Amino acid sequence: MTAGQTPDNPKLQVEAARKAFEQEFERFANLAQNSAVLGALDLSSAEAEHRALAEVRTRHLGKKSALAAAKKMIGRVDPNERGSFGQFVQQNEADITGKIEAAEQALKAHLESARTAREAIDVTLPGRRPRRGHLHPITVVRERIEDIFVSLGYAIEDGREIETDFYNFDALNIPENHPARASQDTFYTTDGYALRSQTSTVQIHAMQRRGAPVRMIAPGRVFRRDTPDPTHNPMFFQVEGLCVDRGISMAHLKGTVAEFLRRMFGEQTVTRFRPSYFPFTEPSAEFDFSCFKCDGAGCRICKNSGWIELGGSGMVHPNVLRGAGVDPEEFSGFAFGLGIDRMVGLMYGLDDIRLLFENDVRFLEQFD
Repeated sequence: MTAGQTPDNPKLQVEAARKAFEQEFERFANLAQNSAVLGALDLSSAEAEHRALAEVRTRHLGKKSALAAAKKMIGRVDPNERGSFGQFVQQNEADITGKIEAAEQALKAHLESARTAREAIDVTLPGRRPRRGHLHPITVVRERIEDIFVSLGYAIEDGREIETDFYNFDALNIPENHPARASQDTFYTTDGYALRSQTSTVQIHAMQRRGAPVRMIAPGRVFRRDTPDPTHNPMFFQVEGLCVDRGISMAHLKGTVAEFLRRMFGEQTVTRFRPSYFPFTEPSAEFDFSCFKCDGAGCRICKNSGWIELGGSGMVHPNVLRGAGVDPEEFSGFAFGLGIDRMVGLMYGLDDIRLLFENDVRFLEQFD
């Protein structure tokens, strides 16, 4: 018999198959017997060994293996030797199966342990906390203004940013071709709609809906066709106040504005009113307050005047009351308005209010 030939004796064929298995299985024998050898395998190596062991099982126990061929020979063996040969084949198959399963169990246990260790999380380590945000400076000042007026008994009203020509101009005593429209020109859409140029529109809606008496402020975003520069922006935030009741006079206006500014900037704040003109109020006045930085001595913030100009005010024009369905013979009221952006710029010493809308994190994180 030359090398590579299979002997005709069936038992010799089974023994040859067993010997071939032992030689190939030698690399896996220590896995089940020596934990140190198994522990030295990392996850990728253990997975490779598990795949290789599965291939060994297929080669030596599969349908095309030598043992499978020996099983088919049982029926052709001499009847006197058939029983012993069948037991011999089954015993070798059982031994091979047992060794493979022992190695597989050891590899599976090691793989489960290695995967658990890879996916384990140390709960004692400090977590990665998300970066905490903070309110925008305009929101901070707006909420502070709202808190002050709520404590004075005012309601907070909100309204639409796209308005009809009636609410944005006509109802505020600014009819078509009135010169005041030029200074408040806004962004128009079709069919008589426009972006509101002041939050006074909310006051008209409130009086139409609630009637009089009414006491409210309307903070929000407004739009005007301005050229952007350090002190102007086409979009900015404004807050307007309205108080309508029986017997309201200019004295109530001055007292309300003075109290608001004292609560905003301190008890030492002094207020002054200067005559002015607004189409929706009569009489009208600009109001200033003493500089919170230098207490009226003069500094860069107040341009060395000691006073800071803040907004406009006045007694509500009778035409505005009539347009909102309020009888000016029975009720009177005052209104005032100021820019929140301008106030933020003053309080935080900003040279350019456009910085508030550029969303530059390097700038905004200063206000944390």
